[in-house]
Amino acid sequence: MRSWLMAACIVAAGLAVQAPAAEEWDLGTDRDAFTPCTHCVAPGVVLVEGSSVFIDNVTGLPTNNYPESLLRIGATEWLEWRFGVNYGVGSQGNVVTSVEVGEGTPDGSTLYESSVLYGLKVNTSAQDGLMPQSCFIMEASTPTYGDVFGTVPVATAVAGWELPIGWRLDTAIRYAYSEGLADWFSRWTPSAVLRIPVTERFEVHAEWFGSFTAGEPDSRSQPFVSPGFHVLLTRNIEMGLRVGWGLTSDAAPFFSDAGIAWRF
Repeated sequence: MRSWLMAACIVAAGLAVQAPAAEEWDLGTDRDAFTPCTHCVAPGVVLVEGSSVFIDNVTGLPTNNYPESLLRIGATEWLEWRFGVNYGVGSQGNVVTSVEVGEGTPDGSTLYESSVLYGLKVNTSAQDGLMPQSCFIMEASTPTYGDVFGTVPVATAVAGWELPIGWRLDTAIRYAYSEGLADWFSRWTPSAVLRIPVTERFEVHAEWFGSFTAGEPDSRSQPFVSPGFHVLLTRNIEMGLRVGWGLTSDAAPFFSDAGIAWRF
């Protein structure tokens, strides 16, 4: 696994260096990092995102999620529609992407779960001095197969700033009311990411995010640090990879998230 990740990083970096000079291309993907992009896709534009996620859980079996597909359809200058599907296999829930799934089995046995996602995203402000560019995402995730079947509402507020040096700082706070095996509980997930362009097609980022639960018998604190990158292979196709490490005993020691996006 570690060798595969290193090889992917080397290949992507090579593609970025060899790419010819071009205007700045930004697909504005939401799954390039844990923190979503601060704006909607343009009217009439469709953006398809997907990824494969591996989580090395603290106990029990690892979690594998795929395809984590997200279909974003631009409706107006300030509104987009969002639809997605996902399938997860493992012994724990998924707290490292925007997909909300169950919290796993107490004995660490295998958990299978599929779900559909639907919702919208709206632009709420443009950057003006210290006022950030911002957006709001309202989604719901409904399991179609698994041990829990309650629809999970998820609300996310995102704010970001273009910095004078050409970097970008984005922040977000997400709230989900999730169903566990025993009862419903609240999950708060703040995040912050610093995005650094290396070339016109290649960008790296450094991120912190955390999942903090309330209302469970044993509330958990799961913060992570996560570097990553994305590279534009063409004007409309982007490939990205991010990895991360948990900072507490509750958090998964390691995860990886390899994804692709296609705009048309």
